[in-house]
Amino acid sequence: MSKIIYLTEEGYNKLKQEVEHLQSVERPSISRQIAEARDKGDLSENAEYDAAKEAQGLLEMKISKMQETLRNARIIDQSKLSNSTVQILSTVKIQNTKNKAIMEYTLVAETEANLKEKKISISSPIGKGLMGKVKGDVVEITIPNGVIEFEIIDISLMEH
Repeated sequence: MSKIIYLTEEGYNKLKQEVEHLQSVERPSISRQIAEARDKGDLSENAEYDAAKEAQGLLEMKISKMQETLRNARIIDQSKLSNSTVQILSTVKIQNTKNKAIMEYTLVAETEANLKEKKISISSPIGKGLMGKVKGDVVEITIPNGVIEFEIIDISLMEH
């Protein structure tokens, strides 16, 4: 049984568009490269042909994986979410209890995580540590360099 993946509607549509691009633009491009390399003669010593075939295999694997993600995706109904506990699509303001640094992250599905946009995965160490907690909770989160203690200052819902 495949793992269910929760996505926002925006994340689902973005992934769907990317698959369509790979199928309609990238796939024909690689097919042309293979045909051009094949036309150059002996395939046993044709590095261009080998490279194009390898690129084709990688592309097909990527398309297949993305299609599986789409098949297993469930779009999150944001109207049913609450800001009483930390959950997927919560924007959480946390403070490091040691150095008093304040950070704000939105918890999203793994496929939508993007640190530049302050979106972290619910399966990341910080994401897992915050899930289900409430405002005022102090949580200890184990990260690669040790344990950090955060206090949850505020919980709000991601705007859509």
